[in-house]
Amino acid sequence: MSRHTPAMSIQLTVADLSTTEAFYAGILELPIRRALTVPGAPEHLEMKVEGCNLIFVEEATVLKVHPVLEERFAMFPKGVGATLHFRVEGLDEIYQAIMEEEMEILYHMEEQPYGIKDLWCFDPDGYLIVLEEPTR
Repeated sequence: MSRHTPAMSIQLTVADLSTTEAFYAGILELPIRRALTVPGAPEHLEMKVEGCNLIFVEEATVLKVHPVLEERFAMFPKGVGATLHFRVEGLDEIYQAIMEEEMEILYHMEEQPYGIKDLWCFDPDGYLIVLEEPTR
């Protein structure tokens, strides 16, 4: 890896991988997949996009390996302080699917003067998600 090719991984703890997968892959149609792991390794989801790897691991799995985090998880709800921005296609259809699932929306879909439509919502674990689609 060269100095000019940054790589970053972000791991998010979630309650249930199947619910997370249904939201990100099903509703948002993002390139998320179940990772291939070696025997005994924890199951997880991953999304690789341009030098960034987003990893989702169930809380119960994290606590088996790092039980010291249990108190922290109890103190701070998942999603607090994190905002994930995604560029998507078909935001109108995504918006309808989110409405049908009665998911929590912070800011409804709106066209911005700088050439995007955006929608701010929460994923099933409370992570704030900003969905953006270019209008130009």
